Parts: sequence; C-alpha cells; structure tokens
Amino acid sequence: MAPFHLLLCHNNVVYYTQSYQGGDKMRTEDGEIIYQCLNGQSTAFGFLVDKYKACIFAFAYSELGNFHDAEDITQDVFIKAYQKLNTLKQYDRFLAWLYSITSNLCKNLIRSKRNRPDKEFIEDQSPDFLIEPSIDSYIDDMKIESLNDAINSLPKIYSQALTLHYLGGMNVVEIARFLGTTTDAIKHRLSRGRTQLKEELIAMMSESFSQQKLQAGFTFRIIEAVKQIKIQPVSTIKGLPWGLSLATGIIIAVMSLNPNLTSFDNIGAPVYSPLPVESKVLKVGEIPVDVVKTSNIAILSSNIGKGKGGEAKKPDMQNAFFMAPQAEGGTWSQKADMDIPRMSHGVCAVNGKLYAFGGLDRVNGVIKWITTIEEYKPELNKWIKKSDMPDLASFGYTALNGKIYIIGGYNINNAQLTTNYEYDPSSNTWTEKSDMPTGRSGLGIAVANGKIYAIGGMSNVALLSVVEEYDPLTDKWIKKADKPDNPKMFFSVASANNKIYVFGGRTKDFVDTQTVYEYDPIANAWKLKDSEMPTFRAFMSACELNGKIYVIGGYGNIDAISTVEEYDPILDSWEKKEDTPTKRMLCAATSLDGKIYAVGGCQKIEGDFFESYSSSVEEYTPEGWKAVSPQSKLPTKWGQIKYNK
Repeated sequence: MAPFHLLLCHNNVVYYTQSYQGGDKMRTEDGEIIYQCLNGQSTAFGFLVDKYKACIFAFAYSELGNFHDAEDITQDVFIKAYQKLNTLKQYDRFLAWLYSITSNLCKNLIRSKRNRPDKEFIEDQSPDFLIEPSIDSYIDDMKIESLNDAINSLPKIYSQALTLHYLGGMNVVEIARFLGTTTDAIKHRLSRGRTQLKEELIAMMSESFSQQKLQAGFTFRIIEAVKQIKIQPVSTIKGLPWGLSLATGIIIAVMSLNPNLTSFDNIGAPVYSPLPVESKVLKVGEIPVDVVKTSNIAILSSNIGKGKGGEAKKPDMQNAFFMAPQAEGGTWSQKADMDIPRMSHGVCAVNGKLYAFGGLDRVNGVIKWITTIEEYKPELNKWIKKSDMPDLASFGYTALNGKIYIIGGYNINNAQLTTNYEYDPSSNTWTEKSDMPTGRSGLGIAVANGKIYAIGGMSNVALLSVVEEYDPLTDKWIKKADKPDNPKMFFSVASANNKIYVFGGRTKDFVDTQTVYEYDPIANAWKLKDSEMPTFRAFMSACELNGKIYVIGGYGNIDAISTVEEYDPILDSWEKKEDTPTKRMLCAATSLDGKIYAVGGCQKIEGDFFESYSSSVEEYTPEGWKAVSPQSKLPTKWGQIKYNK
C-alpha cells in the first residue's frame, strides 16, 4: 500500500496533509490524524469527531438516559480530548481514552444533578422548554419515556450494548473494541437484551434512536471550538530530509464563498514526488477527502520510540516518523532482582514493603525447595533475608491486618496440605493457625469483608470446586458455596470492592479457558460474568490496584507470555495494558503504593519440566501516576522522573 495524502477543507480553505507508510502495513489511522493536530492542523480533528461522535453520544446516553445531556457531554468530551491531546501517549488508544473521558464526565454530571435543587434545574431550562408542547411532541416524549423505562429495567451491560448498537450504529466488533471485551460477549449481551425486551419495543427503539442522532453540524461546532485552543505541539523529530517540514499542512487554494465542504477531483502531487499519482474522492462522514496515492516514499529516521519497560530503542520503518506508539498506558521498569530465583511462590505487600516467600528453584536439573523469605524496600531498591519458612509450594497466600497467611500447598513429599501459617513481618515470626478443612494445592486465596476465602485447587486425585472461609479473629473455618462450572487448576484470583473474581485456568483435559466468575461473600453466591478474559491462559497472576484487577503473564500455547490485561469489575470490561518486559508464568504479583510488582516465575516449559526460573522483579506504574521526587519533594509525573535519570 502506497503512502496516502488527505485533503481537508473548512471555512473556504483547503488543507493538504501527508501521511507515511512504514513497511507493508499502515499504523493506526487515528495516529496519523492526531499527529497532524499536534502540529497545528486543528481542522484535522474533525476526522476524529466524525468517526467517533456516534458511539460517544450513544455511550453518554446509556449512562445518562437523556439525549440533551448526552449531546452536551459528547461535545465536552471532544473539546476536553483536544485540550489534552498532547498528553495521549498511545495514539491507537484514542477511542479507549474517549471512553474514559466520557465515563468521568457522565459521573460528574450525575453527581452534580443529585446535589442540585429542583428549582435550579427548572431555572436552567431554555424558555422554549417551558412552552406547552404540541400533541406530536407529547407523544414522542411519551415514547421516549417508555423506551427509557424499558431499557433501564435491563441489566446495565445489556442496555449499554443495545444503545451502542441502535443509537451508535456500531456493529458487534466495534462495540467489543469500544468496551474492551470479546465479540462473543457482545453477541450474548445483545441477544439477552433483545430477548428481555418486547418485540414492539425493539421496533420503537430502532425508530426513536434514528431520530435522535447528532445533527450534521455537530462536527463543525467542535472544529470551530478547537480552533481557539492552543495545544503543545509534538517535539521535532531528528533526521528529516532537507527542506521537509513537520508542519505538513499547507494551504492549497482559497475557495469561492461557500461555507460547505468541497472536494477536488484533480490535484497535483507535492513537488518532491517525481512519480505519477492516482487520485479519487472519498466521503468520510461529513468530510469529503481527496485521497492521493503516490509511489514516492519519504525516507525518514527517528530516535523516538519506547521499548519494553520504558527503555528507548531505535525504531525501524514500522516505528518511523509520526507512527503512533503501540504499547498501552503505563510503564514497566526493572527493579533489583531477588537473591533467589523462584516460581510457585508468593508475594505480599505489608507496611510499605514486599515479602517474597516459598516456591521452587531448579538447579542443574534438580528441584530445590525455597524456604527463605526476602523483604524488599522500594525506597532502597534492595532485598534482605528474613526468617525461613516450611518447605511449601503452590500454596495460597494473602495479607490481612498486617499479617501474611500461607495456606495449603504441597510439600517435598508431594502431600496436599491443610496447613495455615500466619507470618508477622514486624516480629519476623511464624504462628500455626487452624488447619483448612480440605487439603489442597494450587488453590486461590482472596480477602473480602475482613475474611479469607480459599477457592478450588487440587487434591491428590481430583480438581476441586470447594470454597472455605477463614475468620482470623475467631481462627475458624466454615464451608461456603462451591464455585460453579467444571473445576479448574492454575487459575488466578483477586478481590475488588469486597467481591472476589476468578479468572481463566486449565481444565482437567488441559484446555486453557478465559471465563470470569464473581463471588459475593455476603450473598454467598457465584455469577458468571459476560465479559470474558481476552486471552486464554493459565499459570498467570492477578492483583488489584485502584479498583481494577490486572491479570499478568501466564502460559500461552507453547511458552510463557508477557500479556497484561486490566479488568474493570464495575463496567465488566477489559483493557489491554503495557506488556511486562519479561515473559513469565507461575510468577507472583501484588500492588504497593500505587504500583504493581511482578516477581519471579519461569519462562518456558521443556518436556515435562518448567525451565528458566527467574529472580526478576518488574514494577508497573500506571499512566498519569504522580510521585514525589526525593530531590525536590514536589509532585512530578513518573515519566519525567524516568526521563531525567
């Protein structure tokens, strides 16, 4: 595919923009447009508005249930996005970024309305709103009200999918991408949503939504608004050919007095293109563009680009010029290694420190049981040895009330254990607590409402679905509702908002899965979530940070993987995040002071054995996280701290 050029005209001026291709495949279309905007061509932002306004409007309506509010929010979303455009690190995540902005603005509006007296709401209305409506208008309003009531009676995930489809005009693939889930999950939601609505309501929804879509002038209102906004341009790229400017937008012609858009059927190639060109007019939403294909390829080089873990790397043609970075939000960085490589171990955060304990190592082909506990101090980036522990591996572990609990597992004799050890980091001492009723290894452990829950695992002869609850205050165990579905092994567990989530795992037939189950300890009930984990996997780890759950690494088809996916329990949606620099499975992960630490694990399986055991420690910093500089004691963005090192 040859490089292409876009013609965008607005207010009687035609803007010429150029775009480059690296290798055989173009990078993201959004990245091309964003780059133009950051280099002074604010009018190009209209392409993004035109592309995404319908889905953002539909999403806002699904949150607010009011078309006027949804339109206002949609306008605010795009203006806010333009204002902050230079802060977007991964251009191919532009839609996900819009989703986040929309969600936040909708929540703010809902909160403000709750706090606003009714009289102020009436005073805010325009005089036209207070005029007695016509009969037709009244009937339309009643239809909308009935439709809203019906949609609101559905579970949120169903009503949201229906709204995005019928109002936003999005297909299954687009909705799945927007919400960060799978196409199968969206098909399920649409099917269930339609089933629960009456047939006449489906017809009414299709008709009513078609009448409520944004007007044609919406995009141009946004363009006019952003023209008044100055944003910081991208930094100059080194290595440009002589005479080629990064400000690639140039005025081609001044059109006759006509406020509408006009396209050109014939336009010459730029002067530096010596080869013939092919040109045709396309219609994209409200904006007609002349796409000029040319055989001229600009040879450009750049030193920008980000490798894994935030380390710089020299880009090839796939990363050249204004190609958008492909990694997701947040960065990984390498920290001090543990003294001892280990897998099937545990890591917990207590009182601002990390504790790594137990597990296995493989030395010269021989399995070695690790009894050493290591303590990590982030401010010193240093590990120190603590007291030893029993020979254990594949146990469940968690931290609660300043103590660490290590439950079950198996020992050097391959016995499935019921043991329950409590470790006190402050005194560096161990205490044996009441045994778990069911002996098992490979179990999941999570905390909710001040209690510990042991989930699933393996006995000597079978996989288990059993769930048992431990109360540290009474030192007693009680039986709870079994996890539904077929028992699995090598799954991961994490808790958020006092609910527990179980991800993926492997069946007894060695098939990796992607299911997500939610356990409510108060109701003692399990629920299969609609949004499945995007990646089939087992042997992964999971931990909670800021109400989201991060699933890290694991086993792919033939080897360890570096995939990181973030699950939002409230929205029941997934988002791809920055991969770990090191592929790893059977590692341990936990969060501490706004960051995530992935510790140890192994990197591959050879025959029947896990190989390449790791002592590696990597730290994940979410995008936008702020830290305090030891030198200045002032809030500073993490990226700037890393840049200055």
